[in-house]
Amino acid sequence: MSKEDLAKFEGVIVSTPGGGHYNVQLENGKNVVAKLSGKMKQNKIRCIVGDEVTVGISVYDIAHGIIMFRKNKRRSPPPYKK
Repeated sequence: MSKEDLAKFEGVIVSTPGGGHYNVQLENGKNVVAKLSGKMKQNKIRCIVGDEVTVGISVYDIAHGIIMFRKNKRRSPPPYKK
């Protein structure tokens, strides 16, 4: 199954139990266990509790998903070093 076959939902990361898993609460109120996609791991994009994410969920197993995109929240930039 490719990424195009996944149903995409918006959600918020609720907790990180460990082992690369994230508990995500979707907009419709359902909770899903999700992992980071390969491109996010490759580019070292990290997610923390409270981040808004797009989750791809298979139609065959709706309890598990893949975090495909993290919405960019405005965070303060790191301090400038001289």
